[in-house]
Amino acid sequence: MSNKEAQAPQFEIQRIYVKDISFESPNTPHTFTEEWKPEVSLNLETKSSKINDNLHEVVISVTATVTSDKKTAFLIEVDQAGVFMANGFSNEQLHQMLGSFCPNILFPYAREVISDTVVRGGFPQLILAPVNFDALYAQHMEKQQQGAAGGDKQTTSH
Repeated sequence: MSNKEAQAPQFEIQRIYVKDISFESPNTPHTFTEEWKPEVSLNLETKSSKINDNLHEVVISVTATVTSDKKTAFLIEVDQAGVFMANGFSNEQLHQMLGSFCPNILFPYAREVISDTVVRGGFPQLILAPVNFDALYAQHMEKQQQGAAGGDKQTTSH
C-alpha cells in the first residue's frame, strides 16, 4: 500500500437513529369530522457535534405543523441523527460533509419517520418534498461570508 492510499480520506456511517420524536394532535377527534384542508408549515435545522477525533454526530431537526381551517391538526417534531466517522478531510471538507453530505443521508429517514407517525396518528400520509442540503449549505456559507465582510458575527441555521 502506498503512502497516498494510507492517507486517503475515509468516511463511514456508524449509526443512524431517531434521537427525539414528538407528535401532538390537540384538536382530535374534532379534526376528523371537519373538511380536510391542510396547510403545512415546515422548519428544518441541522447541527453537528464532535464525539472524538474522527466521530461526529449530525442531527437534522424537522418540525411540521399542519393546520386545517386555521386550527392545528397536528404537530410533529423529529430529530433524526447519525454518527459518522470522517478521517483525513480538510477542515473545509469536513464542515461541508457535516453540513450538507450527512444531512442528505439522514433526511430520507426523517421523512419516513414523519410519514409513518402521521398515519399512525390517524391522518393522511404526509410526504415531505426532498431537500437540497447542498444548496442550503451554500446559502448558509454565503450569508456567513457576507456577515464576516460586514463585521456582522451573527450565524444562521438552515
